[in-house]
Amino acid sequence: MGKATKNRPKPTVVASRHVTLRDFMIFQLKLALDGLKGVIVFQVSILAMVVDFLRGRGEKPRWFYTVVRASERFDRWLDLYGAVERLEAAQSDDGFFGASEAGSDSLLGELEQIVRGGDHERGRGGRAPDEHAVRPAHGPRAGGAGPKA
Repeated sequence: MGKATKNRPKPTVVASRHVTLRDFMIFQLKLALDGLKGVIVFQVSILAMVVDFLRGRGEKPRWFYTVVRASERFDRWLDLYGAVERLEAAQSDDGFFGASEAGSDSLLGELEQIVRGGDHERGRGGRAPDEHAVRPAHGPRAGGAGPKA
């Protein structure tokens, strides 16, 4: 029975239809940007290599490596699959936003900052707590733990 449990896939996180639709649209945007980046970097890297060989006679190919570094920075910013890994680890029902930090240096962080205006505390339900919800009061005015006036 020990081997059978090791090979089972991780349980997937289940989110509401609204969250799943939002995450689908975010993923499609990320895929489109990744594809566009691939086409552009393919062509620009060829141009950079030709320029490096013509200007520097192949000794110091700095333009080519500049393109590679820019492409790598873009990949880190896009973070195509990182949210899924964090999502499964956190077991949040808030989809990609539950696995991201609003305002972080990534596409997802920037989208969350725009959509929500910042991070919100989220529970298993995937929703931010209601600011107007009745919460247990603490301290002297709550009629409990403080000295009576």
